[in-house]
Amino acid sequence: MSDVLIVRGLRKRFGDFEAIAGLDFSVRAGECFGLLGPNGAGKSTTLKAVLGLVEPSAGTIELLGLPVPARARQARARVGVVPQSDSLDPDFTVAENLLVFGRYFGLSHRAVAQRLDELLAFAGLAHKRDARIDELSGGMRRRLTLARALVNDPEVLFLDEPTTGLDPQARHLMWDRLKQLTTRGKTIVLTTHFMEEAERLCHRLAIIDHGRLIALDSPRALIRSRIEPQVIEVTGDGVARWARESAPRFAKRVELVGETAFLYCGDLDSAQRACADAAAATPPLHTLQRPANLEDVFLKLTGRDLRD
Repeated sequence: MSDVLIVRGLRKRFGDFEAIAGLDFSVRAGECFGLLGPNGAGKSTTLKAVLGLVEPSAGTIELLGLPVPARARQARARVGVVPQSDSLDPDFTVAENLLVFGRYFGLSHRAVAQRLDELLAFAGLAHKRDARIDELSGGMRRRLTLARALVNDPEVLFLDEPTTGLDPQARHLMWDRLKQLTTRGKTIVLTTHFMEEAERLCHRLAIIDHGRLIALDSPRALIRSRIEPQVIEVTGDGVARWARESAPRFAKRVELVGETAFLYCGDLDSAQRACADAAAATPPLHTLQRPANLEDVFLKLTGRDLRD
């Protein structure tokens, strides 16, 4: 597959602060590519640089074969963007928001009107065609923002935390729509704080922290190569003492976070023996055994400290 986005040596400074510190990655046509990182890691700044909305301090960006920022306007005409905030016009109906937005791309009223039924059906909003924005739920507004980003039939879709604030039902519906887009051959670049979202949707993903790339691969490959395969979560009275004295006999790595001990085990047998030992402790400890997931990888690489 050809690369639709190539980023090499990207740097961005704001005074003495370096928000992006030499990023290198590429996005293949037809894939969903995730950009993950804690708050302040440089994800949003990277997206803005890729779209030509901020001037890089160094490095090169090529989007759809066009150099950015030199030809950013031409590149943006061929992409769609779902920002963190919906920014829908409350004075217009659902249909009018799509019709007006199409004019920003130089599309005629007739051209957008011909695609209106398709876009509304895709967003599950055909029954809300003439509704005002304040009549929509949060999930409906998010789906309308996605439909709006598709008005110009973009080759690449950029989504900045598209499901933040949505309930589980709305989130799953949004995931279904995004999977449909990749099935149709659309390329998606996605930032998210939901590890389950990234694990479900992304073919590959990059984890960045402090503006630097720290991992890049498929979710499955990252889980296989970067983390122990089995995790035991242990809670209960005396868990700190048990974790200190007994857990190292079973786990390759132990983390104590508040009232929970996380045991990272190299095999299923060790995990099962750890569960049995914790259950036999006095008083007995509660255990949850599970396979490692992308969130475990993310926390191992970026730490558990709170980011503001």
